[in-house]
Amino acid sequence: MHSCFIPFIVEPSASLIPEQFNNPFDINTPEICKLAAEQLQEFIIQNQDAWLHNFGTDNEKQGIAKGKMFGVLVVKNKEGKLGYLCTFSGKIADEPHPQVFVPSLFDIATNNNFISKGMVELTAIGTKIKALEEDAATNNLQEIERLKEERKAKSVLLQQQLFESYNFLNKDGVLKNVCSIFEATPNKIPPSGAGECAAPKLLHYAFEQGLQPISIAEFWWGKPSNSGDKHHGEFYPACEDKCRPILEYMLGLL
Repeated sequence: MHSCFIPFIVEPSASLIPEQFNNPFDINTPEICKLAAEQLQEFIIQNQDAWLHNFGTDNEKQGIAKGKMFGVLVVKNKEGKLGYLCTFSGKIADEPHPQVFVPSLFDIATNNNFISKGMVELTAIGTKIKALEEDAATNNLQEIERLKEERKAKSVLLQQQLFESYNFLNKDGVLKNVCSIFEATPNKIPPSGAGECAAPKLLHYAFEQGLQPISIAEFWWGKPSNSGDKHHGEFYPACEDKCRPILEYMLGLL
């Protein structure tokens, strides 16, 4: 596996190394994470013109502009050297993504057979529904409703299969999938996109590779979020709905 460990260009002062791992839901950003983020942001600035994804920082870039949350996890490797891991939440237009970033737990390139098959089935049902809706015959209504229910059931099943493919390691090396993690929450069911946020991906990789997590932070890069609550270059705590149950399990905060 390609190593995503990135050494610091300038070794951080010992005074910046925290005694304990920070709370990912705290609004305060550790200074050592700011150094890692500055190094990552400089890398993004130097390389983003060559990437397909349009973050919205360049008016001449093609494609729909979409900002992204990036995460940095400062770690210590087995030799005792400090560095950091980095990744982004969700997906970017570049496939495969640049190797500097920690990958998703679900590899589209190799694990998407059931996703592809499921999407083909959902598309076929949608085509049937559209054809029936365009036909004025009144006896089509019952069949349309039946097909919509079938599509909904298949969609739920496909989402369930996807969540079961996201298996996270905790600090004790125990593996658990997203569905099992969210069973302990009031809603029981994971929200869409659970498992693709930056912080859980970074911690899973660190545990998997035997790296010691030191501190973590996330920042927004590019066009403001659709809701307007995320802005370019600003740091934000981990999200509550998707990340809290996963991170609490991974870090033993339950």
